[in-house]
Amino acid sequence: MQEYTTIYDRAEDSFIERKSEFIGHIAPVETEEQALAFIAEIKKKHHDATHNTHAYILRNGVKRYSDDGEPQGTAGVPMLDCIEKEGLVDVAVVVTRYFGGILLGAGGLVRAYSHGAKIAVDAAKRKLMTTCTLLSLEMDYSFYGKINYILPQYTCRVEDTDFGAVVTMKVLFKQDQVEKFVKEVTELSAALVVPQVLEERFDHFATQ
Repeated sequence: MQEYTTIYDRAEDSFIERKSEFIGHIAPVETEEQALAFIAEIKKKHHDATHNTHAYILRNGVKRYSDDGEPQGTAGVPMLDCIEKEGLVDVAVVVTRYFGGILLGAGGLVRAYSHGAKIAVDAAKRKLMTTCTLLSLEMDYSFYGKINYILPQYTCRVEDTDFGAVVTMKVLFKQDQVEKFVKEVTELSAALVVPQVLEERFDHFATQ
């Protein structure tokens, strides 16, 4: 499977621009049906808003957007651009606007809706979906601190640690970093710690 970045869960944030309130909402979605259901849910929740504009991008290449009554090209396209620049897929974004009585102009709308999408993206926790390798490490206690010290340099996640007669760790790595890690640990421990491959799978890592 191809590597891609999406988000863990829903998030939202808001700001005021010349008395208009903009609320950015984002959700993880895997199908158009899920994206449309999320958009409908936000529209229902904010049925009294002036506009509920949206954009979504799916991993299969589907891209959709709507200005929801704003001048053409001032809302949906900037939101879609924002998602693309952030490198996200399988996400839907809705920016709700409560009009405050002051017109923003085309340029002002583009900036506002782009910012609305950006703050929603920034409020969400991202996850990298990629091919991973699960390694098992068995070590003397004297090596545990040293290995823990170098782990943050890698895209990895400790899945299990057992403190018995020796320390046994199970650590999931981004596959393309395994070779470098194994080499570093082998050199660090003078080959007293030799990581063993347990399995390979498609999994995720938090990226922020």
